[in-house]
Amino acid sequence: SGLLTRLQTSAPAVRTLSSSKSSSQNIPSCLWKLGRLNHVAIAVPDLEKAQCLYRDVLGAQVSETVALPEHGVYTVFVELGNTKLELLHPLGEKSPIASFLQKNKTGGMHHICIEVDDIKAAMTELKKKQIRILSEEPKIGAHGKPVIFLHPKDCHGVLVELEQA
Repeated sequence: SGLLTRLQTSAPAVRTLSSSKSSSQNIPSCLWKLGRLNHVAIAVPDLEKAQCLYRDVLGAQVSETVALPEHGVYTVFVELGNTKLELLHPLGEKSPIASFLQKNKTGGMHHICIEVDDIKAAMTELKKKQIRILSEEPKIGAHGKPVIFLHPKDCHGVLVELEQA
């Protein structure tokens, strides 16, 4: 009966939190909106081995390798139905993925990418809110659309990529 009593006493607090509307009412209206999660990027030390894992072992649809010299990476996309994984491998010695892999030898999650409906408006507003953007202007990303990256120290330790929807 001790466990049941603890569960019964904690249940109202959970209901109160989940039915709270105050958090959504405090969100200021923006000139731009966040959209869906486009992809989760994973840095990999061996791109061919990672492609084989997702394609041959897990049965996913895996794209061809695409070089993005402007970003210093090779990319491969793994289709998941509701989103994608982006496998990243260094292209050149100055690749940000090369430095990431020096610190994380086996690879790991590198960034998340979220779509926005107006990347220029997002940049303007985020700068006003003291969120650092890692480039002065958007670059063209792996999907041929403008992208920016937000400093991980301003985003709770997560490197966030915003992509024009």
